[in-house]
Amino acid sequence: MLALRDLQKSLLICGALLSVAFALGGCSSQLADMTPADAQAHPREPGSYLPVHDLPPDRDQAVIPPEQRAKIEAELAAARDRQAAAGKDAK
Repeated sequence: MLALRDLQKSLLICGALLSVAFALGGCSSQLADMTPADAQAHPREPGSYLPVHDLPPDRDQAVIPPEQRAKIEAELAAARDRQAAAGKDAK
């Protein structure tokens, strides 16, 4: 008799949990459709994708002339060496 009561309690608890889960599941779809009053309206049909395969035309000349590029690389290397020396002195 005691086992039957425990089984009935378990079934009652499972039924209550299941009904709560269904109730919350039904509300979630309605909450997802709600938007704030100041939100921008979204179109219902999806827009077109961005043109990812449309590339700009190739350049005829380099962006930076080779001489200027070499000068910039030398300045960056010198700054890197100064930073490395300053880091060693700080330790």
